Amino acid sequence: MIPALRTITIRGAVAITAAAIACARQAPVHTGTTPGAQSRDVIITATTQADSVRRSFTDADVHFMSGMIPHHAQAVLIASWAPTHGARADIRAFCERVVVGQGDEIAIMQNWLRDRGLPVPAANSTHLRMKMGGMEHDMLMPGMLSPEELAQLDSARGPRYDRLFLTFMIRHHEGAISMVEELLSSTGAAQDELIVKLANDIFADQTTEIERMKTILAAMPSGAPGH
Repeated sequence: MIPALRTITIRGAVAITAAAIACARQAPVHTGTTPGAQSRDVIITATTQADSVRRSFTDADVHFMSGMIPHHAQAVLIASWAPTHGARADIRAFCERVVVGQGDEIAIMQNWLRDRGLPVPAANSTHLRMKMGGMEHDMLMPGMLSPEELAQLDSARGPRYDRLFLTFMIRHHEGAISMVEELLSSTGAAQDELIVKLANDIFADQTTEIERMKTILAAMPSGAPGH
């Protein structure tokens, strides 16, 4: 179970990580044996410390960060439709928060991957590119909408869009939570402080948002999703 209380924000985690790297890369200490000479041991130690900061991750960490980018990207996409699809005011406000918040988290995940020399999915990725059996495959992450569902939502307007959006986004958020749970159940994963804070934020924020969406959906006039 991930604690609901978050004592360090993602921004704080970024600062901590950056500070650790900066300290590891500080100017080598002069030995004084030769004017201006630098200690080889200190240089090696600093390089090793910097590398350890960047390399303390597992395949599960990479899968989580890489997979959550297209997952967030799809949420940003469908939320961005709210103004043009006649969403009501409270749902438009909710969608604005999704676009900004998840957009920021996409940038954080891209930077994490980029800093480690790993493949970086685009901010508008729709699938995760995986290599299986020597071949590359595109896959949807848990809870993501299929192309048919995206088309269905894109064709909806007004109350129909509102109901479909909430129905799909609840499932989408539940998929993100399952990804966090998979990460934390993986042996040796989530030792990187930034990943821990990001996963904690996603779990806490999206759990709260699921309850909010369920409340809004329950208060809507009865009718099957899409009607």
